[in-house]
Amino acid sequence: MKKNILILSSSPRKGGNSDRLCDEFMRGAIETGHTVEKIRLAEQDIRYCTGCCTCINKQGACVQQDDVNAIVQKMIACDVLVLATPVYFHAMNAQMKTFIDRCCSAYTLIEGKEVYFFASAAGGTSEARKAADSLRVFTDCLKNITEKGLLSATGMWNVGGVEGNPVLKQAYTLGKNA
Repeated sequence: MKKNILILSSSPRKGGNSDRLCDEFMRGAIETGHTVEKIRLAEQDIRYCTGCCTCINKQGACVQQDDVNAIVQKMIACDVLVLATPVYFHAMNAQMKTFIDRCCSAYTLIEGKEVYFFASAAGGTSEARKAADSLRVFTDCLKNITEKGLLSATGMWNVGGVEGNPVLKQAYTLGKNA
């Protein structure tokens, strides 16, 4: 069955380690015939939530005029959602957190998704697991979510650290099997 896949990459570095995991997943998914879109959050206009609470009475859209509403609509429409982040202090990075905070207007509309978590960390697997836990705080608020797994690239201090690492093949295989 052909699926609509949305990849949200929060790496501030194009081609950074978590971003490369996304690319390999996408390559595998496209080869299988899925429709795939990757959005690099660092390249989007995403403002901070102001806590105005307007979205409580106007479900589905934030009053701020930036790129978030369009991305959220794509989240609502997709079958598979990939949330990818570098690990900063055992959690998702600021780009991902800022975006997730802005999903408040529509999180009750995001349902029935398969979700993958990708994390790259200078540290070890416990840091990547903690980052996935921070992402689960968001996905646990969504309806009928099936977590498909966590893919972590650890010991990744420098850009390109993931190159030649078997985790890239794992990302590709996950995409092929999505």
